[in-house]
Amino acid sequence: MRTRTVLKTLPFVLAGTVLATAAIGHSMFTSLDGNIRIDNSAVAALADERERVADTPGQNILLLGSDNRGDEISRGDARSDTIMLLHVADGGGRASVTSFPRDLMVDIPRCKAVGNRAGAPGGKQGQLNWSYHYGGAACTIRTIEKLTKVRVDHHLNVDFDGFKEVVDAVGGVPVKLKKPLHDRRAQLSLPAGEQVLNGDQALGYMRTRKGVADGSDSSRIRRQQAFLKKATRQVREAGTLTRPDKLYGVLDAGTQALTADPGLGSLEELYGLLSQVRSVPDSEFRFRTVPVRPHPADRNRLALKEPAAGKLFSRLRKDNS
Repeated sequence: MRTRTVLKTLPFVLAGTVLATAAIGHSMFTSLDGNIRIDNSAVAALADERERVADTPGQNILLLGSDNRGDEISRGDARSDTIMLLHVADGGGRASVTSFPRDLMVDIPRCKAVGNRAGAPGGKQGQLNWSYHYGGAACTIRTIEKLTKVRVDHHLNVDFDGFKEVVDAVGGVPVKLKKPLHDRRAQLSLPAGEQVLNGDQALGYMRTRKGVADGSDSSRIRRQQAFLKKATRQVREAGTLTRPDKLYGVLDAGTQALTADPGLGSLEELYGLLSQVRSVPDSEFRFRTVPVRPHPADRNRLALKEPAAGKLFSRLRKDNS
């Protein structure tokens, strides 16, 4: 799978498509631009609690997929199922996306309670996705920075409810299953064979690990990447980009799913980042998962695989993506 396909299926495709499509008028553009939420709670929390992390060359953007929007913190049980770090080299020309398994055991720093989130006491290990549960995007940013020693410059959050609406807006996404898939926790029951998934089914398919491949978080990440590629193809083949009525529905659902820090809080700013990403040659684009191994204390959890993980983080710090 081509790495840029994944990126274009995330927030960047929404910005890029709007700005490149003459069918969207000024009033519609303004409406779509206003859909993007600014994560002010993360900005405030980082200003109060962030540890000093040396500035690194290039630009690092944390991409999160969660089940609530960034500054609407009414749900204290939300966790981030998708955690990726996009690195764009200084001056462009090279880029990478590094996926972090949600079950990776890490040191979570002390994070203050925000809204209904309980905060984190610090000094203890926990799953990486717990950091979002404890303190939202700010706590996850600080956890990633503590783990990698890489400065996170911006973050984008894609809300899973918005993801469902996007899938429904394009008429569903086709998949082919080798065997039936049933997961009560993911509210998923699918027969074997070819079928078109609606939004609810697509979300369950993206999240489940039960009965799929080896059941690991790494295989789930690969399945997510493949599904996003199919979703992108569906947008193109369904004629969505050439039909203003269909296009606006997809973009409206998509932009409502986005929460960003102030530096990426508009379609124009997102498009600026997209332009950098699109200019990177395929030969200079990397997509990888942090090297991990089973955790010695719990085989159902993961630990960093050294020295490979340390070498990866070092390359990111040195802008050698």
